[in-house]
Amino acid sequence: MNAKTKSRNVTENGDTVEDSVLMTLIGNGEDLAPMVRHSFQTGKPEKLLYQLKNVAKRKEVEVEELCKLHYEEFIVAVDELRGVLVDADALKTELASDNFRLQEIGSALLSRLEDLLESYSIKKNIAEAVKTSRTCAEVLDLCIKCNRHLSEGRFYPALKAVDQIEKSYKNIPVKAVRNLIEKRVPVIKNHIEKSVCSESNEWLVHIRSTSKDIGQKAIGFASSARQRNEDLLARQKKAEEVGDFTYSLDVEEVEETSVLKINLTPLYRAYYIHVCLGIGDKFREYYYKNRTLQLSSDLQVSPGQHFLGSHQTYLAQIVGYFIVEDRVLRTAGDLLSANQVEAMWETAVTKLTLTLENQFSEMDTASHLLLVKDYVTLFGAALRQYGYDVGPILKTLTNSRDKYHELLLTECKSQIKDAVINDDCKQMVMNESEYQSNVVCFHLQTSDIMPAFPYVAPFSSMVPGCCRIARSFIKDSVNYLSYGGQSQTNFFDFVRKYLDKLLIDDLNEVILTTIQNGSTDVSQAMQVAANISFLERACDYFLQTAAKQCGIPARIIARPQTTITAKMVLKTSRDEAYVTLSNSVNNKLTEYLALTENVNWTIDDVTQHKSDYMHEVVIYIDTILSAAQQILPLDVVYKIGNGVFEHVNNSFMDTLVSDSVKRFTANAVMGVNNDLKNLEQFADEQFHGMGLSEVYKEGGFRGCLLEVRQLVNLLLSSQPENFMNPTIRMKNYNALDHKKVGTICDKYKDAPDGLFGSLSNRGGKQSDQKKSMDVLKKRLKEFN
Repeated sequence: MNAKTKSRNVTENGDTVEDSVLMTLIGNGEDLAPMVRHSFQTGKPEKLLYQLKNVAKRKEVEVEELCKLHYEEFIVAVDELRGVLVDADALKTELASDNFRLQEIGSALLSRLEDLLESYSIKKNIAEAVKTSRTCAEVLDLCIKCNRHLSEGRFYPALKAVDQIEKSYKNIPVKAVRNLIEKRVPVIKNHIEKSVCSESNEWLVHIRSTSKDIGQKAIGFASSARQRNEDLLARQKKAEEVGDFTYSLDVEEVEETSVLKINLTPLYRAYYIHVCLGIGDKFREYYYKNRTLQLSSDLQVSPGQHFLGSHQTYLAQIVGYFIVEDRVLRTAGDLLSANQVEAMWETAVTKLTLTLENQFSEMDTASHLLLVKDYVTLFGAALRQYGYDVGPILKTLTNSRDKYHELLLTECKSQIKDAVINDDCKQMVMNESEYQSNVVCFHLQTSDIMPAFPYVAPFSSMVPGCCRIARSFIKDSVNYLSYGGQSQTNFFDFVRKYLDKLLIDDLNEVILTTIQNGSTDVSQAMQVAANISFLERACDYFLQTAAKQCGIPARIIARPQTTITAKMVLKTSRDEAYVTLSNSVNNKLTEYLALTENVNWTIDDVTQHKSDYMHEVVIYIDTILSAAQQILPLDVVYKIGNGVFEHVNNSFMDTLVSDSVKRFTANAVMGVNNDLKNLEQFADEQFHGMGLSEVYKEGGFRGCLLEVRQLVNLLLSSQPENFMNPTIRMKNYNALDHKKVGTICDKYKDAPDGLFGSLSNRGGKQSDQKKSMDVLKKRLKEFN
């Protein structure tokens, strides 16, 4: 028995340990799934089931023990519960009584509540009706206002009213009014669109017709501004010339009349209304298309009208067009874009450039070209203020520069020809006013001292005439080149270039033709030479005038390298004119000297008085030199005098060498010596009388007769054979040539045979002189 008890206790003790573990897991609320899964996996679920049953039995025992512990308390709770049930029944009866009384009272209140709710519903309906009526009244009032605005042509307020109707009263409960609005609003908008389109069309027609006036005003303003600038520059130059360097700030007030007034209100309204209608893009396209068509029409030149007569209207129309477009671009919002304006301007530049090139190519008068050019530059000045690039248009003027100057040169050459042909080659006689306009004006005065009047000028009428032509040419050239986009220095170079062409190719050519045609006499040739001298002097005036016209400072022109080629060319022509004059004088002298053919070279007696031909020669030389002194420079007079006396010298020598003189005697040589002395005396008087001795101190006109003088001295010498002595020859006969002396000495045959009876009283001396002459002849023959 003890053994069984001992065994059961062991078992119970073992079960108790496992059961305690299991109960702890269950009491902790842990998951038993892993334990169950493990039991099945090990194949021993019965053991777990047995343990669970043991746990259940232990719990039942615990419950029973707990019930036994709280039994009395449970009996007391049941008694209290029964008391509560009794109280509940009493409360239920009381509630039923109170509910009955409440039902009786609530029935009357419910009836009155239903009446109140019905009243509230009626009130709400009335309020909604009033609100709807007020809304309809406001809508109808807006409709009336819209109709009134439409009838008065006030489209923007009408459109605002329509927009307000659409936005604020779109869901009007009154179907009739809502249908009316939905039906009439599109009609009203369409009417407004058509009306403003009509107004914009009228404005387009109007603005095209007024563009010409706008352009003319703008060009007028540009011209006035240019004139003000020119006046300002002129005052500045005058102040610089007199040394007044006082600076002041001139504030120029802008006149109200200088502001272009352009009415763009119809365009603004039309565009804004289209924007409000939501069709702004449509109007922008419409405006750009129509203005482009107008531009194409404006750029067309009427084939039946001469461009010279219509160019101002044509250009003013284009100026007005682009001024309007600039105003639209700056003030009309996004109606017009800068790219669109640029595209229209490029189109205009291309067409206008082609038109000007064609028109310039057809013009054959320089003044016509200048007239159009001036207006084109004003066209450019007017549009440049609005930011347009007028460079390509002004370049057209530059391309036509050569043609203009060719036409201008042709016209000036014709005028120069007329001036030269119609010149009487006589000195001008002037009063004081004529002196100022013909001499001082062109810097032709030879002295700063005012002469006595009437003043006899050293030049003829062609000089001031050609100066006026050249001055006019410079002015016209500068007028064409100025405001053409070139700098002042650049177009001064062009003016100087074309001025050279005028003076060299035209003036100089005409003068050379006059000189070379051989139809001028001595006085005319002398006057032409004098005229060239003054024209050469006038070149400095021409250069100064060109520089002044071009705005070039005087200090630049004063530089030695700044000159014109024409001055040197005219100097060359002047020298040629002097040569021609000298030849003419010599030819005339040759006619007088031809009288030597009538001289008796074998005369028996010595003539004490001056021969006739020499008298004529002296008178002619005196006349020539006196005339030359009045109109020619002193150095030229000196050259002419030298040439005249050298010609006389050469003529004597040629006469003695020529076959016309077969022989001559000592008496004839003595006659020549007398004439030569008179001529030398006359040469000295002329040289000193004209003041040449003060300038040319080393030689005079007498030196030009040195060869004849040495020949006469040799023939009259007592020892002619000394000529062959080099020392004596170099000292006394250095101007003589051996061959000429040999030829002349062969003709000198003064034999004592009665032919020279007048020399018979000098028989001994003559014999010695004759022997010496024979020796000289012999030695010259041997030498030659």
